Amino acid sequence: MSDAGYINYFEILGLRDNANPGEVRNTYRTKMKALVQEIKRSTITEDRRAQFILEMAKLNAAAIVLRDNARREAYWTERQELIALEKRWCEAADQDPDPEKTDAMRREFDGRIRSFLSKYVEETMFEAALDKEVAETSGWNAYYSRYALNLLRHYRHLLYHEILERLPFHAVTRPSVDWGERAKFVAGTLAMKDA
Repeated sequence: MSDAGYINYFEILGLRDNANPGEVRNTYRTKMKALVQEIKRSTITEDRRAQFILEMAKLNAAAIVLRDNARREAYWTERQELIALEKRWCEAADQDPDPEKTDAMRREFDGRIRSFLSKYVEETMFEAALDKEVAETSGWNAYYSRYALNLLRHYRHLLYHEILERLPFHAVTRPSVDWGERAKFVAGTLAMKDA
């Protein structure tokens, strides 16, 4: 079972899932310093600007989520529960392909995954921009926040679709069209219009 799409802040910072808050702060500062230096050395195109701002936003969010033990635990628990729910849904769909039996699970999953991604992509990344320590380390300012609005929405959308692509949706039967019958119907409709 893949966990792709469920944003992993440990992976973003390159940390073990038992890293302490001090390690989080040090790693965040090191990675942000390297990113800022790369930005200064690079020729900034529109695509590069978007990439840099998104990377900064992800690092900022990782820092505020992982440096607080209670917040980190809530985030990781919610993430693990979603991954487990996806697994149960896939297993249920494999065992009994009746869509009515798995529809409640699909609706629960869809609501929870949308909430998770909104909370940990858009909301947390914007909240991080307001954090004094993060703003000082990253140089994040109002311009970045305005620019990031659409980037974060698009990033959340990409993560959501990455997850959806591997989920069990039932095959849709292609409609059978009798084109001769269809032509007669259209001709009859046009004849009534002319009459």
